[in-house]
Amino acid sequence: MKKNSIKKLFMKILHIDSNHPLLINQLQKLGFQNDEDYVSTKAEIEKKIHLYDGCIIRSRFSIDKSFLNKAKKLKFIGRVGAGLENIDCEFAANKNIELIAAPEGNSNAVGEHSLGMLLSLFNKLNKADQEVRAGLWLREANRGVELDGKTIGLIGYGNMGKSFAKKLRGFDVDVLCYDIKPAVGDENCTQVTLKELQERADVLSLHTPQTPLTEKMINTNFIQKFSKNFWLINTARGKSVVTKELVSALKSGKILGAGLDVLEYEKSSFETLFSEKQLPDAFQYLITAKNVLLSPHVGGWTQESKKKLAETIVDKIKILFCPLTDLEKKDTL
Repeated sequence: MKKNSIKKLFMKILHIDSNHPLLINQLQKLGFQNDEDYVSTKAEIEKKIHLYDGCIIRSRFSIDKSFLNKAKKLKFIGRVGAGLENIDCEFAANKNIELIAAPEGNSNAVGEHSLGMLLSLFNKLNKADQEVRAGLWLREANRGVELDGKTIGLIGYGNMGKSFAKKLRGFDVDVLCYDIKPAVGDENCTQVTLKELQERADVLSLHTPQTPLTEKMINTNFIQKFSKNFWLINTARGKSVVTKELVSALKSGKILGAGLDVLEYEKSSFETLFSEKQLPDAFQYLITAKNVLLSPHVGGWTQESKKKLAETIVDKIKILFCPLTDLEKKDTL
């Protein structure tokens, strides 16, 4: 029987958000000391972060220069999610802090959610459900649209885009993608120029991170470059879409319908929607529109993904900080 050959690391990790219990259990087995603090304010956390080698966070607050300057020993930050936009990545890199995200952990969930939103919109399921509950039986008014024969355009073809394309394999559709990285297309998707995607797409689905390039990307100028009227799915980041200009396109019919798991108005923590109590006019339109489907940033939020996200973070920490012994190296050959 093999002995546990992972060296005891004596590295301390502070967990700022609660996650699947597997995360702490597995890290403890690897020799890490795990402390939990899910209630202290950011200012209170900053007073003790200098004691820790690692930090695990989901979305409770942003990790900025002030926080990082106080983290004198910090070797890594684990973000239990897909994106790192809540972290000052450039400043962290300058301080040689490893940033660990887990897009592999919830990509399947996002792919399924994107497909579910699209099929619901095409078949008016949300609208029809509300009408039947209100005693209305309107069959003709709820005649749907079939996905077969359509061209689906994806912007961003990383983990999330690839997952959605894979889900579409059971349909008779053409799947195109545009990505700033070259040669990312595969058997499920043809990579094209943005111009070609805008010429051909019946559906646009966003799978991009939040960066200066993607913020406010979906605006009137961008929308009008599409040759066809089209459907929009956004399970990526809310700030990629200018909501007022989306609403204008919905009113004109240029956008036929929208499935939005994320919104421009989300706070950076993703936990609450608005900084102010008054609803913006554009959002008030969205919540009453029959051709709009909304969900509260849960595209990657499933029972299964909660576990897979934790597993992904553990695996990446293990690779970085738990080198194999000679015996384990032989076992991998």
